[in-house]
Amino acid sequence: MIRNIIFDFDGVILDSVPTKTEAFKKLFEEFPQEKIEQLVVYHEKNGGISRYIKIKYFFEEILRTDITKEQIDEYAVRYSELTKEELTNPRYLIQDSIDFIRKNQGKYRMHVASGADEGDLRYICEQLHLNEYFLSINGSPNVKTEIVAKILADNSYDKKETILIGDSVNDYEAASKNEIMFYGYNNVNLQNDHLYITTFTDFL
Repeated sequence: MIRNIIFDFDGVILDSVPTKTEAFKKLFEEFPQEKIEQLVVYHEKNGGISRYIKIKYFFEEILRTDITKEQIDEYAVRYSELTKEELTNPRYLIQDSIDFIRKNQGKYRMHVASGADEGDLRYICEQLHLNEYFLSINGSPNVKTEIVAKILADNSYDKKETILIGDSVNDYEAASKNEIMFYGYNNVNLQNDHLYITTFTDFL
């Protein structure tokens, strides 16, 4: 029986991916277009990992140049400025999942484990009045595998009673490494290889 649900945030609760894609384009607009497009591909394939990793990847793997932690942090702050306020708009909420969360708040113990910056994530959830539905809201710079492990340990959850719902392979990997069940959502590329939620109306 499922008692505990860990939700990814971007692409599962909030339709934020297009906004974040545009933010990366704006953030690195001074660099060659073809390099930015390579980052966009990486970003869209790896929705579950943090901006810090993506910024580092852009410089070290795409531009083939060094970047310091301080520089990464500076870019991350600018990225936050490009996205945080915009994503507090309720129009980005994914109504299918929000309806499920609101309806089943008392039935399941719910948490958020996201690749988004934890400060931004909690601010957005507060502005959208989502805090009341979740026992914890967790994000980067901690990696998702560690976030999930901490949720399980802090709450003494039975892994057989806990699932993770996400829209990326990174979410699946976080679930797999923590030995909990994974359900894909809002990404048809996950449909053939994983348990998949087409709509929460039919879930469980």
